[in-house]
Amino acid sequence: MTNPTASELIARSNRLGADPRNTNYAGGNTSAKGTETDPVTGEPVELLWVKGSGGDLGTLTESGLAVLRLDRLRALVNVYPGVDREDEMVAAFDYTLHGKGGAAPSIDTAMHGLVDAAHVDHLHPDSGIAFAAAADGEALTVAAFGGRVVWVPWRRPGFQLGLDIAEIKSANPDAIGCILGGHGITAWGDTSDEAEANSLWIIDTAEKYIEANGRENPFGAPLAGFAALVPAERRAKAAALAAHLRAIASTDKAQVGSFSDADVVLDFLASSEHPRLAALGTSCPDHFLRTKVKPLVLDLPADASIDDSVARLAELHEQYRADYTAYYEKFATPQSPVMRGADPAIILIPGVGMFSYGANKQTARVAGEFYINAINVMRGAEALSTYTPISDAEKFRIEYWALEEAKLQRLPKPKPLAGRIALVTGAASGIGKAIATRLASEGACVVIADLDLAKARDAAAELGNTDVAIGIEANVTDETAVQSAIDATLLAFGGLDIVVNNAGLSLSKSLLETTVADWDLQHNVMAKGSFLVSRAAAKVLIDQKLGGDIIYISSKNSVFAGPNNIAYSATKADQAHQVRLLAAELGEYGVKVNGINPDGVVRGSGIFAGGWGAKRAAVYGVPEEDLGKYYAQRTLLKREVLPENVANAVFVLCTSDLSHTTGLHIPVDAGVAAAFLR
Repeated sequence: MTNPTASELIARSNRLGADPRNTNYAGGNTSAKGTETDPVTGEPVELLWVKGSGGDLGTLTESGLAVLRLDRLRALVNVYPGVDREDEMVAAFDYTLHGKGGAAPSIDTAMHGLVDAAHVDHLHPDSGIAFAAAADGEALTVAAFGGRVVWVPWRRPGFQLGLDIAEIKSANPDAIGCILGGHGITAWGDTSDEAEANSLWIIDTAEKYIEANGRENPFGAPLAGFAALVPAERRAKAAALAAHLRAIASTDKAQVGSFSDADVVLDFLASSEHPRLAALGTSCPDHFLRTKVKPLVLDLPADASIDDSVARLAELHEQYRADYTAYYEKFATPQSPVMRGADPAIILIPGVGMFSYGANKQTARVAGEFYINAINVMRGAEALSTYTPISDAEKFRIEYWALEEAKLQRLPKPKPLAGRIALVTGAASGIGKAIATRLASEGACVVIADLDLAKARDAAAELGNTDVAIGIEANVTDETAVQSAIDATLLAFGGLDIVVNNAGLSLSKSLLETTVADWDLQHNVMAKGSFLVSRAAAKVLIDQKLGGDIIYISSKNSVFAGPNNIAYSATKADQAHQVRLLAAELGEYGVKVNGINPDGVVRGSGIFAGGWGAKRAAVYGVPEEDLGKYYAQRTLLKREVLPENVANAVFVLCTSDLSHTTGLHIPVDAGVAAAFLR
């Protein structure tokens, strides 16, 4: 049973974390002190429950709490070796854990344990950080809060900061919290409700003070030519630039992207002071750990052409990498972790919006949310004073902190397709759905494209939230619709790596029964549709400079001549040769093009359910419900082929194990000798 004090802490944490006014995703931490019976002595023992390392307040559960003995934690003061060696104290926390200790204690644990208050909240509200990042933040703190909130000069999070805050609370008995310079806020209370009320009072008071006393245009006058484009135009431009931007963000390592055209971003970029402020970088440690020290900002007006924008972005990227490398080399010591890459995590395009990047969609999306937090901080600080983030030297100490590196090293090993983005056509059911499911399970972001939008969205929802998969409507026979599907992929995930041409249908008719309309329908969907999708995707893959995979779900019938399927088999043969042609043409760009030749995939198949199964069963003289078994018995392996078997082949083609394979057709037919490739 959860300790009542811990339950109260979890409820408070969830309430605070649910409101972005209070703190950012995974930002801040909360704690509570209480008693529990020691199972060894049977006596009461004082404990500290505190949010563990890497957790998120809004979704915090009991498993996310670190649990420490308060007497042992406070006894660490007696062995503290000083600020130059304070990092050693994180390892010392392990000797203060109660039982198994729950989650790993965070660097802020000392703050919570050493402050003499039963309940402590440390949060990163934009309004509070605006005070923390203002040039005269200390004076503003006095003016806005009087003696109820105390200023604490910047100090890197750690044991010494905990000692500092504990001393400040002791010296200011009327204070309910403090502003941590360059960082955030901390509040406390004798009860959980009191701590929460004090946290919210600080946040609310800071917001009201900025509103009442701030300058009207903190970002300066409007910048001519930099106003936001209308929504359709900015999203079209974002899609046109997306592949080039991903190439910039992925020079060192492939990244997933997230796009935002939120008003806060567009307004910032439309104002005259945005170049100066963006160059100063973010302030709160949580911000620049996610966004890097500063963004890359295109310095062209909103109506700049795509070609001019791409050319200028290349120049700016070269300078960005040089600047970041110089930043690293200036502050790195022999003990510093190696440079983690010199590409930007945030790219700002005036009139259009912001692309943010990370190892996966959630990381990329959250990085963008953090930069919006940073813009809000800049607005508040500039409204009252001058935005003055911590120095680059201090930013480097945080970014390349040994403890931060250790946290990164503890992350689980990425899945095989992590960082890759897939578009699968005809993916709301059958083979396509199985392919999308397998790719998502292996770490890819997946776009499920289908004629039926509702089914596409339902299929995507089965795979997870929109950080994992989205469903879109796409008619592959329509050139405009195909481009819209590619654009939707780029705006959702920032790029494209894997394209699976799976959309298809079949009409089982003899030559004499096949009409021109039958012929055109099947060729339009599969031959023409695959061509349109591959052509639109190839431009993205080339612009990204990351290689990629185009995979055709062809058929055993592309090489096997069977009765009563002239139109279907002919168009499958067309697809099969497209594989060879595109493999030859796109190889110089690192793009692999391969095909898969399934046969007899009856279960879950939209094609077979749509009448093809009944007609093929009639051709072979078997009941329709036994068609799968019939197909299995005519194979060499005597095994029925399932959609998952085709999905397995798609996955293998996308992995590094087949990095040198292109122009291949893999049979997934359980062995049909007549369809052996010659």
